[in-house]
Amino acid sequence: MTTTLTPPRTHPLRRGLTSFVRARETSILLALILVIVAATAVNPNFIFSSDGWRDLLLTPSILILVAIGQAIVIITRSVDLSVGSVLGLTAYLTGRLFIDIPGIPIVAVFLAGIVFGGLLGLINGALVAFARVPALVITLGTLYAYRGINVLWAGSDRINASDMPKDFLALGTGSLLGIPLLTIIALVVLAAAGWYMRNTRGGREFYAIGSEPAAAELYGLKVTRRILIAFVACGALAGLAGVLYAARYGTINSQAGSGFELDAVGAAVIGGVAIFGGSGTVWGAALGAALLLTINRALPILGVPDFWQRAVVGALIIGAIVLDRILALRQTRKLLEERDDTHE
Repeated sequence: MTTTLTPPRTHPLRRGLTSFVRARETSILLALILVIVAATAVNPNFIFSSDGWRDLLLTPSILILVAIGQAIVIITRSVDLSVGSVLGLTAYLTGRLFIDIPGIPIVAVFLAGIVFGGLLGLINGALVAFARVPALVITLGTLYAYRGINVLWAGSDRINASDMPKDFLALGTGSLLGIPLLTIIALVVLAAAGWYMRNTRGGREFYAIGSEPAAAELYGLKVTRRILIAFVACGALAGLAGVLYAARYGTINSQAGSGFELDAVGAAVIGGVAIFGGSGTVWGAALGAALLLTINRALPILGVPDFWQRAVVGALIIGAIVLDRILALRQTRKLLEERDDTHE
């Protein structure tokens, strides 16, 4: 009679703690905390004041929404450079709806912004999926095309806060239990997107497509459909961000949203979403957005000149890409070693 020894089981709590410590998102969270602590040590009002705490939560909210959509697209091994233009175009649409249709329900405006953004994302996705042209080229083109439409539509006109209902503008400034409403909306969207990407077949297929598109297609995955869904989701979230941008800032012109595309890509990459696709989480992208904008707020307080502020952000992005590449090579080497050991 032989006795089989089974390895002792690790306690679920310990297993979860180990996973948390090793997660890439944890290092981003620690970096965010360090930046906050450093800025607060120099100027306690950075966080220990009503405005400081509010700004800390409120400032990244809109970028978090855009970064979530960008992360989904990047995970499928694509990129959407048009999100800033989609945001700006939707923000202007929001103002025009309130002006041109007096009394329009706020819910209808939100739905219109999300659907409009989704349609613009669908155009991007269709061009990428069916024309077989790299997403970088396609979305660079639509970045200028959508911005051109916005400039043509808005011209030199500007929509002011007085053109929009007070109840709508209150969404951009109001809070619930000390937490800004925009932050609550961003967290709800983040939780929904994070759950979908982790727990559903569709979410897992995004990762499979990003890891190896050709293999995913041979396996029978509907690659074209998933790419379309990823771009539609990205556009819809940029559209939602555009509506909230109008509520947050109240003033909208043809240049609204400029630069958001680079911030969104930077947030996703800093947050651990591999630029080559197939890995990363929307949680990491959200933390990357928070870190990016918190650094922008903290560096002037720390006395860092404007040039070095931009250099620090650039260094973070380059460092994140290099780290992803190193980790990918290490993982490949480990798999090869395991295969060689198995053959021996």
